[in-house]
Amino acid sequence: MTDYLHVVHDGPPDAPPLLLIHGSGATSGSWSEMVPALAERHHVVRIDLPGCGRSTPPSSYAVPNQAARVAALLDELGLTSVVVVGHSSGGYVAASLAEQRPDLVGSIALISTGPRLDALSHQPLLLRVLLAPPFGPLLWRRRSDDLIRRGIRATMARPADIPDDLVTELRRTSYHAFREVLRHGSAYLGERPMPERLAALDVPVLVVFGAADPRWDPASAQDYATVARVEYLPGVGHVPLVEEPGKTAELLLAFAATRL
Repeated sequence: MTDYLHVVHDGPPDAPPLLLIHGSGATSGSWSEMVPALAERHHVVRIDLPGCGRSTPPSSYAVPNQAARVAALLDELGLTSVVVVGHSSGGYVAASLAEQRPDLVGSIALISTGPRLDALSHQPLLLRVLLAPPFGPLLWRRRSDDLIRRGIRATMARPADIPDDLVTELRRTSYHAFREVLRHGSAYLGERPMPERLAALDVPVLVVFGAADPRWDPASAQDYATVARVEYLPGVGHVPLVEEPGKTAELLLAFAATRL
């Protein structure tokens, strides 16, 4: 099978580049509510990570392998010193990218990215059912649009409309890919906590965390305080991209502006 990484471009191609990396089991469509604001000032590059959405499955879902594929894409596009934004486990790919290719990364923004394994909260029941056999694979194959929306809302702390295109794109990610991305993300985090990884990098970092995140202990975001600027979003859960896209985009734009 030909190696293919799905890419979406928005904004002026000659504007400062900003790369958006989605979280576990998600796709580039996760960012759709934020893109219009970001694209006013940036060349926004969204990707479907290997095995997710429209991208072909990789030989390995290990975080460094995913990051290496992203690095190859940036080389193909001729982009360097990029503002790299990762949501949830996408933050691990962003960090690994900077570890491997510091020339490609100008700064990093992490949104709802857990700093260490023991900061993971007791997961909502629906997520636990979807994530584990024997019911997980069965539900995944038969999941309706309503079930997909319920799964997303289980990680949120406030009501928000979930775009139809986001739901449609999520259908393209297989259960195997979802499980493997989660497993390898945990392995990467277990090897070394994120604040330690970031401390070894010479790169500015912004951390955005929902103050009511049900997936990660919100207080754990303070682990990043010595290596990053930490911003909390009151009343927001694990998906600020959907729950509070305006404020999240505003924080990213302000951070990116300081790096220009």
